[in-house]
This record gives sequence, structure tokens and C-alpha cells, in this order.
Amino acid sequence: MSLPTRVVRNLAVDPFEHMHREFDSLMGRMFGGQPNGGIRLAPYAVDVREGADHIYVDAELPGYKKEEVEITLENQALTISAEKNEEKSEEKQGEYLLKERRYDRFLRSFTLPPTVDDKKVGAKLADGMLEITLNTREETKPRKIAVN
Repeated sequence: MSLPTRVVRNLAVDPFEHMHREFDSLMGRMFGGQPNGGIRLAPYAVDVREGADHIYVDAELPGYKKEEVEITLENQALTISAEKNEEKSEEKQGEYLLKERRYDRFLRSFTLPPTVDDKKVGAKLADGMLEITLNTREETKPRKIAVN
């Protein structure tokens, strides 16, 4: 079996590997992670579309469960956050040779137009794709006016 990275088991550490670990640690501390660099930025894509009666938000959230996702809508701001913690090490047997799945956090906010009806919002998560549907308020939809 081939691992994507070299595993060092003795005290002699490659200087580039040491520099890489130090950089990960610095980034983790800068972005609110653990001092050991246990946080990784999750660069998942989000698409926002506008239809005649709805605004659609599609967010990639691979590996997240619906219990780990939180959606809030307050003061015309839609916020999607998701957090995934590492699995408990006592549940797994064996010694790790490589461990990159520790902690992921996703956070995106969008300012919505005042036409959005905050009482009619739907969301579903399936196959790593979060789909949010926001309805527009009836009074803000275009309507035809009859000419007398």
C-alpha cells in the first residue's frame, strides 16, 4: 500500500515537512483552530440563482450530515454553517500512519434582497448538496395592471 505522504517514525525530521507542519499550525491559529493546526479551511462551492418567484442557493457540503448543518435567516442575511469534528480515536482500531480528517468548518453568509419572504424557506441536504429555496413575497412580485 502506498501513502500519499511520507511517514516519519524517528526524531530525524525532514526540514520541509517540519516547515509544512509549522505553516499548518499557524493557519490553524489564525482561523480559530486548535494550536496543532487541527482546522482546515473547507473550500466548498456555493451557487446562488434567482428565478421569477424564488432565490435558490446550492452549496456543496460533502461528508456533512444534516445534524451538522445550521441555516439561519436574520435581518436579510442568510448564513450557512456546518461543522464536522474528528471521529473518536477510541472507536478506531490501529495506529494512524496518516490522519488528515480532523475538523472541518464551513461558514458562508449572503445578504438577501428585501423581496425575500423569511417565513417561506425550504432546505434539503442530499448526496453532499445542500439546496435552499427562498420564496419572494407576493407583494413584491411583478403583476399586470389592467387598463380601463
